[in-house]
Amino acid sequence: MDTFLAIASRREVRNYADRPLPDEIVHRILDAGRLSGSSQNKQLWEFVIVRDHDALAEAVYAPENVRNAQLVAAIAGDAAPFDIGRAAQNMLLAAWNEGVGASPNGVKDHDRAAEVAGASPVKMVLSFGYPEKPRDPQSRTAEEWSARANRKPFDEVVRET
Repeated sequence: MDTFLAIASRREVRNYADRPLPDEIVHRILDAGRLSGSSQNKQLWEFVIVRDHDALAEAVYAPENVRNAQLVAAIAGDAAPFDIGRAAQNMLLAAWNEGVGASPNGVKDHDRAAEVAGASPVKMVLSFGYPEKPRDPQSRTAEEWSARANRKPFDEVVRET
């Protein structure tokens, strides 16, 4: 998929089909996080596949995203928020490239998240799965997806000085 089409067509997916993700796609998603840039290339993170979705669900703000997912990955470690965001976005886009939907989840109970993930601190939880309602990024151009996005107009957020 074209990178800009992936960016323009990607939406948060919170309802997942009851269809497992192939191991090679899981590997690709996690490897996209590993390949992300980080400050001074320190890579102060780890990506933990969490199997006990119900236990981790209680530690995030939107528990159903985690309970219904086919893959849940906790991003943990001492990486700066900027680096966590870069790794997460890589994983979200790599997933979408494979037709896998996803949603980032904020952590509300850091102690519980650390206990369940066996890592600390847990900075973000990503949930993944095939969308319950299939989506076709190729059904529109990137420009059409962009025009339909629920975002502020371009001229309202971009300016020159």
